[in-house]
Amino acid sequence: MNTVRTPDECFADLEDYPFEPHYVEVDGLRMHYVDEGDRSAAPVLMLHGEPTWSYLYRHMIPLCAAAGSRVIAPDLVGFGKSDKPTARRDYSYQRHVDWMTSFIETLDLTGITLFCQDWGSLIGLRVAVEHEHRFARIVIGNGGLPTGIRRMRLAPLNAIAFLSWRTCATFSPVLPVSRIVDFGCLKTLSPGERRAYDAPFAATGSMAGARAFPRLVPLTSRNPAIPANLAAWGKLGRWEKPFLTVFSDRDPITRGLDRALQRHVPGASGQPHFTPHGGHFLQEDAGPELAQKVNELIAGASPPRRPSDREAVS
Repeated sequence: MNTVRTPDECFADLEDYPFEPHYVEVDGLRMHYVDEGDRSAAPVLMLHGEPTWSYLYRHMIPLCAAAGSRVIAPDLVGFGKSDKPTARRDYSYQRHVDWMTSFIETLDLTGITLFCQDWGSLIGLRVAVEHEHRFARIVIGNGGLPTGIRRMRLAPLNAIAFLSWRTCATFSPVLPVSRIVDFGCLKTLSPGERRAYDAPFAATGSMAGARAFPRLVPLTSRNPAIPANLAAWGKLGRWEKPFLTVFSDRDPITRGLDRALQRHVPGASGQPHFTPHGGHFLQEDAGPELAQKVNELIAGASPPRRPSDREAVS
């Protein structure tokens, strides 16, 4: 597997990103992560999607750390400061699940509060239900667990937006990452913020992961990830731990998937589900509000969970 590593100087003096880098080796690849707050505290694991990196969480990390949590925000393989395989065939859904599992096991994280969005949700939900003993609660925004069947399919307009993005990522000779992120926010990114989102892809051959991700989404039964995702969906149907949805009101891709999750996951019953005003990258539009919701959930400030129908019957 050929890889590239974006030079450190590409990340010098980034706007609003004062965090010290940390690294761990996973499957022979170097993964970068932010690690802030009390190292003895239970961790909040923040998983980004595509084509972003841990920079996406810069407005949430300090607030969750200040509330007493250890905050860990890794860069997925192929993104941010992590190593980047240069061939699209080197990326698969299962490999990303395995890489993240190894990351968590290497750091020996337990009592995890997962915050996940976009591909961070596709990966994070799989890891959480497959290693439930390491996770205490889940917060999901603008994401899901596609199974290729009706209940988790995108609505027609959402699908059009996603397929347009997949076509661009796959075939466009230029992939303007910062413009894509800017388009996915309600706010307008500053020049410094756009520079930060472009920074990871300065090295030649570094965009294979960003281009590969859209075609890995398991939207049809032929996708090799479907059996594992169906099994994970079944486990989510038995997830009793707190499960909070924070889907934004202006996401053209995942709008409506929060309701499917709320119906399916027992731990979602009675939770103070939140709809921030924002686009697909809701961490940019509503970062402080999202951090507050995470802190409240951890502190137990949310209302007690109402029993599900199946519990009430029993």
